[in-house]
Amino acid sequence: MGRVSGKVALVTGAGLGLGRACAKMLAREGAKVTVTDVKEAEGRSVADEIVESGGEAMFVRQDVALESDWNAAISATMRRFGALHILVNNAGVALGADVENTTLEQWRALMAVNLDGVFLGTRHAIAVMKSQGGSIINLSSIEGLIGDANLAAYNASKGGVRIFTKSAALHCAKAGYRIRVNSVHPGYIWTPMVENYLAAQPDPAAAKAFVAGLHPVGHLGEPDDIAYGVLYLASDESKFVTGAELVIDGGYTAQ
Repeated sequence: MGRVSGKVALVTGAGLGLGRACAKMLAREGAKVTVTDVKEAEGRSVADEIVESGGEAMFVRQDVALESDWNAAISATMRRFGALHILVNNAGVALGADVENTTLEQWRALMAVNLDGVFLGTRHAIAVMKSQGGSIINLSSIEGLIGDANLAAYNASKGGVRIFTKSAALHCAKAGYRIRVNSVHPGYIWTPMVENYLAAQPDPAAAKAFVAGLHPVGHLGEPDDIAYGVLYLASDESKFVTGAELVIDGGYTAQ
């Protein structure tokens, strides 16, 4: 316990899935947490759960694609908690479509959340953290490391997160900011995003079994599998880690 005690974290897309697990994990380990999401009921519920468990948290509605929402979320965090030490850029959306069947409108909408949101969050967090240091953790994916014929826009966005993270990490290190920037690359984790994706397939049960079988460990991951990795990168235990890719995928990309 207490691995991030005394730190303040902001977790985007924290109403469900990986974001929810990360926010609750960081709170259990001592961080004060700003929970953000466009889904107000779910986000407020996570903040309430943290407070009911004895932690400190607040909810801020945030569309990560809007710079004005980033200004508001970080300003609210600074007013309430007085600092920002950890940013988890988790918010993301998926689109199951190949390059021929992806419209420009769909492409831009997905990029606005998955890539613009990470850029804006990283940029605004650096402005606050550069005087004190901090850790920025960007959620990419195994789909940022390998290609999938039916995930054209998603592949592009998560690949962008991967290499953008390295650029930001180098910038912060060379500027002497004491800000570490790393990416996390989950395999298929049993979250609402994956559940909805599989449910949309012609045979959801067969699709789930097939996807689970793609992982050498033989099953899908759980949200806390990713949250523990985020906790490590958020804590001082990873003080020599920046510009790295933490792959948590049950062996998927080892093949």
